[in-house]
Amino acid sequence: MDLDDDLPNKGDDPLARLPRQDLGPLSVAELDARIRALETEIARTRSTKENAVNHKASAEALFRR
Repeated sequence: MDLDDDLPNKGDDPLARLPRQDLGPLSVAELDARIRALETEIARTRSTKENAVNHKASAEALFRR
């Protein structure tokens, strides 16, 4: 399976363009800033996922009563 198979199909989606961006011209400081931004986005995505999982579990528990 290709990495692109996991990415959204929309051509204008920033996530789909991310792996194709040329990082060569970026300075070390710019690369560090990019890493921080990506780590922040990963944390935000994980938090949203965790909230969704918890919400689903709460709903399932409520309907089991």
